[in-house]
Amino acid sequence: MDTYERLANAIILRAVEDYRDAVKRLASFPHDRYSKRTQAEVERFFRSGWFSTLTSLDPEMLIEKLTSEVSV
Repeated sequence: MDTYERLANAIILRAVEDYRDAVKRLASFPHDRYSKRTQAEVERFFRSGWFSTLTSLDPEMLIEKLTSEVSV
């Protein structure tokens, strides 16, 4: 794995961690503005051209999977 690939993976993993944290917090505190903003920002990133440059993952599938983790 080259340096750029590791960097791309680290960026995506950070976004995934931020999204998980926000969704989990919103499950307990549905009016938490910071978590709502974080969730929206990360979803915007997942759907962006920058994300598709970094990975071939389907953003909608990723969002659905991460959201369902909290429901389980």
